[in-house]
Amino acid sequence: MSIKQIKYSRHLIEQIHRRGITMSEIEDVLNNPQQKVTEDGLTVYQKILNIHEKLYLLRVFVNKLKQPPVAVTVYKTSQINKYLHL
Repeated sequence: MSIKQIKYSRHLIEQIHRRGITMSEIEDVLNNPQQKVTEDGLTVYQKILNIHEKLYLLRVFVNKLKQPPVAVTVYKTSQINKYLHL
């Protein structure tokens, strides 16, 4: 999915500021995910990133039923093995 095709929700914009996530990190995950999974009807794009010398799993939740698709929320977690299923 091209990043140009995705809209960002107000909630996602609020979360990137609150959680210290950058737009370039979100774009990297959307353009080059390590894994895509479905949770609660949303497609979750996820990728391990090195942020400040620590590994995190960045998870971007996208509602693909909307046209254009809408990225609705995002968060990073250090609990990589809990969510990444390779």
